[in-house]
Amino acid sequence: MTREGSIRVGDRTITYLETGDPGGPLVLHNHGGPSSRLEAELFDPYAKANGLRFVCADRPGMGGSDHQPGRTFESWTDDLLLLADSFGAHRFAVTGWSEGGPWALAAAAYLDPARLVNVVCIAGGNYGTFGSNWAAKYLSSVDALGGRLALHFHPGFTLMYDVLGISATHFAERYAKAITQSACTADREVLADEKVLDAFLRAGRECFRHGADGLVADATMLYKAWPFDMTTVSRPVHFWQGSADTLVPEIINKTVADKTPGAVWHPISGGGHFIAVSHANDILALVANDLAPAGN
Repeated sequence: MTREGSIRVGDRTITYLETGDPGGPLVLHNHGGPSSRLEAELFDPYAKANGLRFVCADRPGMGGSDHQPGRTFESWTDDLLLLADSFGAHRFAVTGWSEGGPWALAAAAYLDPARLVNVVCIAGGNYGTFGSNWAAKYLSSVDALGGRLALHFHPGFTLMYDVLGISATHFAERYAKAITQSACTADREVLADEKVLDAFLRAGRECFRHGADGLVADATMLYKAWPFDMTTVSRPVHFWQGSADTLVPEIINKTVADKTPGAVWHPISGGGHFIAVSHANDILALVANDLAPAGN
């Protein structure tokens, strides 16, 4: 069974969904965008199979979490630490998929490896790693435009996400069709499972509970030059990437991994953006191995 919960951080609330094994080691998952804590439902059977307590929190302004003016990459890693503390977990892992990938990498940069013992970035939208919108030449025309608007014409960027929110919340069938058409063959096979597609769509709708402002703030930070330097991160960081991903092309994350000293590269030949689901058992098996008590 899944469990909804929340914690208070100062004058704001962070909401989360807990899935998997409630008695297992803790994994804090960073959802994509547009998405929300409900993304955890996609990982529930795989977390259970690997004995992991899998928790996904809504980032500020998305889902049930309150807005946080002026939030930063580092402030979110502070929130992740508070979440881990609230679960009584001294040692934990952090995963991130798509737009959640950069937040997992921020955790690798800012948090103590003695506590954060495993970091996973799955098809991460790592567009500000080496400077503002550095990956634009590898992106689709729509995503590249989004980066330009985020950096140079924020009203246009906000309008783009307002329209996306209307589509995700009021025109689910059309939204699902657009996602499927933009996906590769492997992703279409994953999305052919109605339970997977339904969970994905519900997570997307929930993202816009407060409107699009939270997602706009989130995405803007991904495109701007990051305040942390992945070329100095020597602790192990697992990068999972499908070679046929049409949403985040492989070359983006291969470049980031090649320049990250601690990177462990996990290529999935023919895999798409939804390797997060199709290969979830493999991904979480490695996480569980790192979280296992010493001597096991």
